[in-house]
This record gives sequence, C-alpha cells and structure tokens, in this order.
Amino acid sequence: MVAEGEIAPDFELPDQDGNPFRLHAQDAKFLVLYFYPRAMTPGCTREAARFNELLPKFRELGAEVVGVSMDPVPRIKRFAEKLGLRFRLLSDVDGKVTRTYGVMKSSGKSAERVTFILDKKKRIMRILKNIRPAEKH
Repeated sequence: MVAEGEIAPDFELPDQDGNPFRLHAQDAKFLVLYFYPRAMTPGCTREAARFNELLPKFRELGAEVVGVSMDPVPRIKRFAEKLGLRFRLLSDVDGKVTRTYGVMKSSGKSAERVTFILDKKKRIMRILKNIRPAEKH
C-alpha cells in the first residue's frame, strides 16, 4: 500500500459520465479519495450518502470528494443517480489503480474500504482504513 507522506500515484479513469479524470491534473485542492467495494451494496450506499451529505463541509475546507470502485461506468452512473451524488465516482474495472494503491481485496474482485486524504500537491496526508459506515437508527 502507498504510505502517508508519499505523493499519490497519478492515474486516469473514467467517471460516471464517461469523462476522464486524471488525479494530478486536478486544480490545487485537497482531495478525499476513497475506494469502496461495490456500488449498490448497503455499506457502500451508506458511505456514499454520508460523503454526499458532508460535501458542503468538505468544499468549505477546499476539498473535493472522489470515489473509486471496480464497477463499470453504467453501474456507477446508476449508483450516482440513485443517490443524487454531487461528486465524481470513478470506474477502475481492471483494478489497476486499486492494485497500485494497495487496496485490492484478497479475492481480487473489489477494493477494500480505504480513504486517502491528499493535500494540494497530491501528497498523502492520511490513510483511513477499516472504517465501517454507520447504519442509520
């Protein structure tokens, strides 16, 4: 896995609309880059909904949120539309970026739930692992 203090590996992936997203081409903003196992599952739905809810706070702090999974573009598009997400989801169908970041599950079929906080120069400030999205009561 990449480590805190390192420059995040650059990549380019399509977003939910098929538009290319290149990490290092992003404006000088902080970035919350989170990997999630699979769109439309309960935990990933709670996680995405919470990021969406907190998006105004992240933006106040000069940060954008971007989610990455190994789901194909049509699936992440349905997921984003279903939840009304206001941030980009990226499709890493071949798992190359997921492997590069060291967050591939042992099954090799999906990502672990890991969040990377990147500074304006795309240096990894924090890595948050094993966070379970809370169920609403």
